[in-house]
Amino acid sequence: MNININVQRFVFARHRFHEWKNELDFARKTMLALMFACLTGIGALMRVPNPWLPAVPFTGQVFFVLLSATVLGHVWGGVSQSLYVGLGFLGIPWFAEANGGIDMIFGATSGYLIGFIVAALLIGWILDRYPKTREFRYNLPVMLLGICVIYAFGVPVLALSTGMGALSAILLGGGSFLALDMIKALLAAGSGKIILSKQVI
Repeated sequence: MNININVQRFVFARHRFHEWKNELDFARKTMLALMFACLTGIGALMRVPNPWLPAVPFTGQVFFVLLSATVLGHVWGGVSQSLYVGLGFLGIPWFAEANGGIDMIFGATSGYLIGFIVAALLIGWILDRYPKTREFRYNLPVMLLGICVIYAFGVPVLALSTGMGALSAILLGGGSFLALDMIKALLAAGSGKIILSKQVI
């Protein structure tokens, strides 16, 4: 009985969180988006060298991109990643390897950064539009789709900026990250199972 009561309380609290989030004014929603931009920046500093592609290290960014879309939805999830990318281009050193600045627009990783924005918009839109995708078994493919979107933007820019062949860019710019990114997708989908209200709010 106590377990059932605690579960009901949790479900109610989760629902109230999403109601509270949606009722926030513009300034507070912006602050929430900025918080997720900062989390993405922290994720970028969680860096592990990539032995196959030193220019693009393993980082924790992707997890926070997926989580921003999960928590904030498509509009404010997209805003959070736009803030992350835009402020980084303006000079905040919170890209991978503590980089930042306008020169990053022309860097090997700029496609991935733009992909973060598009992925957050797409994932958030799917989760907002189709509540069934908030269930873990459907949420995981959505997260994997978001990762594919990031690759779709990142790999071509990587190939163009480095002169790398298409196959090498796919294998190194996508394949070398795939196993780790699948773990991030699992973590994000698991987080979504806990965080997301199953009701449309």
